[in-house]
Parts: sequence; structure tokens; C-alpha cells
Amino acid sequence: MIIAFPNLATLIGLLVGGLINVLADDLPTTYHIQLPHYPDGTPRPVTAWLGSLAFILFQRSSPDGAKLSWRYPLVEFVTAGLFAYVATVYGASGLSIFWMGTLAILILITVIDLEHRMILFIVVVPAYLYVLIGVALFNTQISDRITFRDYLLGGLMGFVVFLLMYLGGMLFSAVMASQRGEALSEVAFGYGDVMLATLSGLILGWQALIFAIFIAVFAGAAGALIFIVLRTYIKGEYEVFTALPYGQYIVFGTIIMMLWRAPVINYLQGMM
Repeated sequence: MIIAFPNLATLIGLLVGGLINVLADDLPTTYHIQLPHYPDGTPRPVTAWLGSLAFILFQRSSPDGAKLSWRYPLVEFVTAGLFAYVATVYGASGLSIFWMGTLAILILITVIDLEHRMILFIVVVPAYLYVLIGVALFNTQISDRITFRDYLLGGLMGFVVFLLMYLGGMLFSAVMASQRGEALSEVAFGYGDVMLATLSGLILGWQALIFAIFIAVFAGAAGALIFIVLRTYIKGEYEVFTALPYGQYIVFGTIIMMLWRAPVINYLQGMM
């Protein structure tokens, strides 16, 4: 049973990845979740409900030519890979199930944020309850040095730190808008990022959140630099103060610290 669990987790990850794609299609625009469909709303055949199968079976397009993007198989494969890793490391345990559910939530948040620049309350708020129940049940398995109170403090820390960044971003936008004589349509940090950072703190506890923020900041800087270089190379220009989604970097730092807490802390402490 233990040997077969990673294989089962991989299959479950593919199916959960398919569910994430369905939710990412419909939640940003409506709370009415439909069966899997193409971008033009045409229902997909059952054999194309999974994006990976739709690509393999050449059912990527609707009759009118609306194509599924590469996001569909990518989300399914990433989810399956992470589920398999968790199952391999933690075995058939309650902690494995908890981590898989947490990863699914974080992946869903990332997909919606990248495509719509939204972090939805309807996703994040129930996630708070799920995570609080999980860390209450499994905190001693995650680390015997972290108490339930540390997770609550982590949520508070994430909220306060990113609320200050959010308010700073609003102030910066107001100053730049005043100097340029025009309003900036977007800000660097949205309130959704504040809510996501709160979730990250609840998942990790305040100790690991410090390192997750460190990772997110540097990953965000690297991502922005890559964007500027590619935008300049491809289009020959870059518009200053272009707002970029930041949620994926918070998620990246959170997942790194979830799955590799001890080695990352030891490595980063060695650098300081």
C-alpha cells in the first residue's frame, strides 16, 4: 500500500488539476460552476474533460476553433507532480492529504491571479478555515517546535507586513499619478495579496513566513527583471510602472517553505 500511494497520488493530482482548471475558468466571472468547456463556452466531450487528454486525443479545439491553452495540461501535470512528491515524502498519512489540499488551493489562486489579476475572497476565506483545522491537527507532525499559536501569529504577520506594502503601493501610485497628471490604473500590490500573505502565514507559522517573504521578494525582483528584458526585446519598449501580478511569488515562497522548510532555513541562515 505504501509503495502504491505515490502512484495513486499522481492520478488524484491529475484529476484535481482538471478540477482546478474548471474552477479557474468559471470562478472569476461567475459562481455558477459549469462542466468543462472550451473558451467559447462549448461543452467539452467527456474524453476532453482533462486538458492533458484533450491535447493527446486532438480534442483541444471546439467546433468553432476555440482552443484550450497550454495552461490546462500544465496545471494538471504540476499538480500531479507535487502530489506525487508529497506522497513519496510523507507517505499515506493525514499530513499528506492536508498538504495536497493546501497545494491545490495555492495552485488555483496562482492560475486565477495570473490570468485575471484577482485573488478571490471565495477561495481564500474558506482556505483560512481549512488551513487552521489542518495545522491544529498536524502541527506536531510538521514541526515539534511550532505551536498552533505560531501559525496564528504567522497569519497576523503576513497580514500586517503586506498591508503596509499595499498601503505603500497606494501611496506610491497616488504620488506618481499626481506627478504624471494621470491616474495609474493598477497598483503593485492589491488587497488580494494581503489576504494571500495572511494565508501563507497560517500555513507556515511566523518563523518560516519570514523566509517565505524573503524568497518571494527576490523571486518577484527576478521575475520583474525577466519581464522587462523580454518585453523590451520582443516589443522594443517597456512601459514604466506596469503593474505585474505578485501572487505567484507569494505562492512560490510558501510552497518552498512548506515542502523544504528545514534545508532552506539552514541554507539561508548560512548565507546571513
